[in-house]
Amino acid sequence: MSVSTPIKDVIIRNLTVHHDDRGYLMEILRDDSPTFTKFGQVYLVGDVARGTVRAFHRHQELIDWFFISHGTAKFVLVDGRDDSPTYRNYQIIVAGDRKPVCITVPPGVWHGWMALTDDTQLISVASVSHDPSKLDEQRVEPEYFNYMKRFWEIEFK
Repeated sequence: MSVSTPIKDVIIRNLTVHHDDRGYLMEILRDDSPTFTKFGQVYLVGDVARGTVRAFHRHQELIDWFFISHGTAKFVLVDGRDDSPTYRNYQIIVAGDRKPVCITVPPGVWHGWMALTDDTQLISVASVSHDPSKLDEQRVEPEYFNYMKRFWEIEFK
């Protein structure tokens, strides 16, 4: 597994930015979007410093939608679904305020992200509200996938 490949059911949807003399407007997620299922909660993760890694976890039922509202981040996803044709494949996505996308992460896919700029801000929508009494989330350390260590480094091109 040395090449980032698309993971089954992960959707990267480019967003359209509408500009006028008042600024800009961008729809991130709509209830009539083909990637949307149902709403649970929305949260903001902010003031994240460059190089900070927030990884890895996956859900059994919850779907996540991620959007970087400020700054830039690198997402790393690993397919942890035994029955998936892309099982154990990984996918790398760079997103940010200059490359606006909405990332849909299905249940069973490990995911994490690293801020590539200071003051990175992430908006996340979850299909169900977080309930600590339900064990929908499984977490592992960022180094859990040994072959992934190098992906938290920045590639110079």
